[in-house]
Amino acid sequence: MPAQLIQGHDGKYRCSWCSSAPDFLEYHDSEWGYPVDDDYRLFEKLCLEGFQSGLSWRTVLAKRENFRRAFHKFDFNKVARFNQSNIEKLLKNEGIIRHRGKIEAVVSNAKCAKEIVKNEGSLASFVWRYEPKEEALATPQSMSTSKESILLSKDLKKLGWKFVGPTTVYAFMQAMGLINDHLEGCVTRTQIELHRRKFIRP
Repeated sequence: MPAQLIQGHDGKYRCSWCSSAPDFLEYHDSEWGYPVDDDYRLFEKLCLEGFQSGLSWRTVLAKRENFRRAFHKFDFNKVARFNQSNIEKLLKNEGIIRHRGKIEAVVSNAKCAKEIVKNEGSLASFVWRYEPKEEALATPQSMSTSKESILLSKDLKKLGWKFVGPTTVYAFMQAMGLINDHLEGCVTRTQIELHRRKFIRP
Protein backbone atom coordinates (compact mmCIF):
# COMPACT_ATOMS: atom_id res chain seq x y z
CA MET A 1 0.00 0.00 0.00
CA PRO A 2 1.45 3.43 -0.92
CA ALA A 3 2.42 5.52 2.11
CA GLN A 4 -0.15 8.20 1.35
CA LEU A 5 -3.06 5.76 1.34
CA ILE A 6 -4.90 4.26 4.30
CA GLN A 7 -7.08 1.17 4.42
CA GLY A 8 -10.55 1.75 5.83
CA HIS A 9 -12.77 -0.57 7.85
CA ASP A 10 -14.35 -1.63 4.57
CA GLY A 11 -10.97 -2.80 3.29
CA LYS A 12 -10.78 -0.09 0.64
CA TYR A 13 -7.89 2.32 0.23
CA ARG A 14 -8.29 6.09 0.48
CA CYS A 15 -6.16 9.24 0.61
CA SER A 16 -4.59 9.34 4.07
CA TRP A 17 -5.73 12.92 4.82
CA CYS A 18 -9.32 11.70 5.25
CA SER A 19 -8.34 10.04 8.54
CA SER A 20 -7.08 13.25 10.16
CA ALA A 21 -10.52 14.40 11.37
CA PRO A 22 -13.81 12.54 12.04
CA ASP A 23 -15.82 14.46 9.42
CA PHE A 24 -13.17 14.21 6.70
CA LEU A 25 -14.05 10.65 5.65
CA GLU A 26 -17.56 11.56 4.54
CA TYR A 27 -16.28 14.72 2.86
CA HIS A 28 -13.57 12.74 1.05
CA ASP A 29 -15.91 9.99 -0.13
CA SER A 30 -18.95 12.02 -1.17
CA GLU A 31 -17.80 15.54 -2.06
CA TRP A 32 -14.11 16.26 -2.62
CA GLY A 33 -13.29 16.05 -6.31
CA TYR A 34 -16.74 15.33 -7.72
CA PRO A 35 -17.47 17.75 -10.62
CA VAL A 36 -19.85 20.57 -9.70
CA ASP A 37 -21.77 22.86 -12.04
CA ASP A 38 -24.16 24.45 -9.53
CA ASP A 39 -23.43 28.18 -9.28
CA TYR A 40 -24.34 28.46 -5.60
CA ARG A 41 -22.11 25.55 -4.61
CA LEU A 42 -19.24 26.96 -6.63
CA PHE A 43 -19.71 30.35 -5.00
CA GLU A 44 -19.94 28.74 -1.57
CA LYS A 45 -16.67 26.90 -2.04
CA LEU A 46 -14.82 29.98 -3.26
CA CYS A 47 -16.07 31.85 -0.20
CA LEU A 48 -15.25 29.06 2.26
CA GLU A 49 -11.78 28.63 0.80
CA GLY A 50 -11.33 32.35 1.40
CA PHE A 51 -12.38 31.92 5.02
CA GLN A 52 -9.91 29.05 5.33
CA SER A 53 -6.99 31.33 4.45
CA GLY A 54 -4.59 31.11 7.39
CA LEU A 55 -6.72 28.42 9.06
CA SER A 56 -7.47 24.72 8.57
CA TRP A 57 -10.22 23.24 6.41
CA ARG A 58 -11.31 21.27 9.47
CA THR A 59 -12.22 24.55 11.21
CA VAL A 60 -14.24 25.75 8.24
CA LEU A 61 -15.96 22.42 7.56
CA ALA A 62 -17.11 22.20 11.18
CA LYS A 63 -18.80 25.59 10.76
CA ARG A 64 -20.13 25.07 7.24
CA GLU A 65 -23.79 24.72 8.17
CA ASN A 66 -23.53 27.90 10.24
CA PHE A 67 -22.01 29.67 7.24
CA ARG A 68 -24.84 28.42 5.04
CA ARG A 69 -27.45 29.80 7.39
CA ALA A 70 -25.63 33.10 7.78
CA PHE A 71 -25.20 33.62 4.03
CA HIS A 72 -28.58 32.32 2.76
CA LYS A 73 -27.06 29.09 1.42
CA PHE A 74 -24.62 31.25 -0.52
CA ASP A 75 -27.27 32.56 -2.87
CA PHE A 76 -25.15 35.39 -4.24
CA ASN A 77 -28.25 37.24 -5.43
CA LYS A 78 -29.30 37.63 -1.79
CA VAL A 79 -25.81 38.13 -0.35
CA ALA A 80 -25.12 40.93 -2.83
CA ARG A 81 -27.86 42.94 -1.09
CA PHE A 82 -26.17 42.74 2.33
CA ASN A 83 -25.49 46.15 3.83
CA GLN A 84 -23.32 47.37 6.69
CA SER A 85 -25.95 46.36 9.22
CA ASN A 86 -25.86 42.78 7.91
CA ILE A 87 -22.07 42.76 8.13
CA GLU A 88 -22.08 44.01 11.73
CA LYS A 89 -24.59 41.29 12.62
CA LEU A 90 -22.35 38.64 11.04
CA LEU A 91 -19.39 39.91 13.06
CA LYS A 92 -21.35 38.99 16.19
CA ASN A 93 -22.24 35.51 14.91
CA GLU A 94 -20.18 33.07 16.99
CA GLY A 95 -21.05 30.21 14.65
CA ILE A 96 -18.86 31.51 11.82
CA ILE A 97 -15.35 32.91 11.44
CA ARG A 98 -15.71 36.56 12.45
CA HIS A 99 -13.15 38.19 10.21
CA ARG A 100 -14.34 41.52 8.85
CA GLY A 101 -12.22 41.43 5.72
CA LYS A 102 -13.38 37.93 4.77
CA ILE A 103 -17.04 38.68 5.50
CA GLU A 104 -16.92 41.87 3.45
CA ALA A 105 -15.19 39.91 0.67
CA VAL A 106 -18.13 37.49 0.49
CA VAL A 107 -20.55 40.38 0.00
CA SER A 108 -18.30 42.01 -2.58
CA ASN A 109 -17.71 38.70 -4.36
CA ALA A 110 -21.46 38.08 -4.50
CA LYS A 111 -21.82 41.24 -6.58
CA CYS A 112 -18.98 40.04 -8.80
CA ALA A 113 -20.66 36.63 -9.20
CA LYS A 114 -23.87 38.33 -10.31
CA GLU A 115 -21.90 40.25 -12.92
CA ILE A 116 -20.30 37.05 -14.25
CA VAL A 117 -23.72 35.40 -14.56
CA LYS A 118 -25.00 38.46 -16.39
CA ASN A 119 -22.10 38.44 -18.84
CA GLU A 120 -21.31 34.73 -19.15
CA GLY A 121 -24.62 32.99 -18.45
CA SER A 122 -23.43 31.22 -15.31
CA LEU A 123 -20.57 31.12 -12.85
CA ALA A 124 -20.03 27.49 -13.81
CA SER A 125 -19.47 28.24 -17.49
CA PHE A 126 -16.84 30.81 -16.51
CA VAL A 127 -15.01 28.62 -13.99
CA TRP A 128 -14.93 25.43 -16.07
CA ARG A 129 -13.02 27.18 -18.84
CA TYR A 130 -9.98 26.79 -16.58
CA GLU A 131 -10.18 23.01 -16.28
CA PRO A 132 -6.67 21.65 -16.90
CA LYS A 133 -6.11 19.14 -19.65
CA GLU A 134 -5.73 15.67 -18.21
CA GLU A 135 -2.25 15.14 -19.63
CA ALA A 136 -1.03 18.39 -18.06
CA LEU A 137 -1.76 17.24 -14.49
CA ALA A 138 1.13 16.24 -12.25
CA THR A 139 1.16 13.48 -9.66
CA PRO A 140 -1.98 13.85 -7.49
CA GLN A 141 -1.62 16.03 -4.37
CA SER A 142 1.89 17.11 -5.36
CA MET A 143 1.01 20.75 -6.09
CA SER A 144 -0.58 23.71 -4.30
CA THR A 145 -0.98 25.84 -7.43
CA SER A 146 -1.07 25.30 -11.19
CA LYS A 147 -0.89 27.52 -14.25
CA GLU A 148 -4.69 27.24 -14.47
CA SER A 149 -5.26 28.25 -10.85
CA ILE A 150 -2.87 31.17 -11.29
CA LEU A 151 -4.75 32.29 -14.39
CA LEU A 152 -8.20 31.87 -12.82
CA SER A 153 -7.03 33.75 -9.72
CA LYS A 154 -5.67 36.56 -11.87
CA ASP A 155 -8.84 36.82 -13.94
CA LEU A 156 -11.12 36.76 -10.88
CA LYS A 157 -9.08 39.53 -9.29
CA LYS A 158 -9.40 41.59 -12.46
CA LEU A 159 -13.17 41.28 -12.07
CA GLY A 160 -12.96 42.53 -8.48
CA TRP A 161 -12.95 39.28 -6.48
CA LYS A 162 -11.09 39.16 -3.17
CA PHE A 163 -9.42 36.34 -1.21
CA VAL A 164 -8.94 34.32 -4.40
CA GLY A 165 -5.18 33.78 -4.51
CA PRO A 166 -3.70 30.95 -6.64
CA THR A 167 -3.46 28.49 -3.71
CA THR A 168 -7.04 29.21 -2.63
CA VAL A 169 -8.24 28.77 -6.21
CA TYR A 170 -6.28 25.52 -6.63
CA ALA A 171 -7.96 24.09 -3.51
CA PHE A 172 -11.29 25.18 -4.98
CA MET A 173 -10.49 23.41 -8.26
CA GLN A 174 -9.54 20.22 -6.41
CA ALA A 175 -12.73 20.22 -4.38
CA MET A 176 -15.11 21.12 -7.22
CA GLY A 177 -13.82 18.45 -9.56
CA LEU A 178 -11.94 20.52 -12.12
CA ILE A 179 -9.06 18.25 -11.10
CA ASN A 180 -9.22 14.67 -9.88
CA ASP A 181 -6.54 14.92 -7.21
CA HIS A 182 -7.34 11.72 -5.35
CA LEU A 183 -4.31 9.45 -5.22
CA GLU A 184 -3.81 6.50 -7.53
CA GLY A 185 -5.24 3.51 -5.71
CA CYS A 186 -7.85 5.55 -3.81
CA VAL A 187 -11.31 4.05 -4.27
CA THR A 188 -12.85 7.50 -4.66
CA ARG A 189 -10.52 8.41 -7.51
CA THR A 190 -12.12 5.66 -9.59
CA GLN A 191 -15.62 6.86 -8.72
CA ILE A 192 -14.76 10.41 -9.70
CA GLU A 193 -13.28 9.33 -13.01
CA LEU A 194 -16.65 7.73 -13.84
CA HIS A 195 -18.46 10.95 -12.89
CA ARG A 196 -16.08 13.10 -14.90
CA ARG A 197 -16.66 11.00 -18.03
CA LYS A 198 -20.42 11.53 -17.74
CA PHE A 199 -20.21 15.14 -16.62
CA ILE A 200 -21.42 17.65 -19.22
CA ARG A 201 -19.21 20.72 -19.03
CA PRO A 202 -21.24 23.95 -18.80
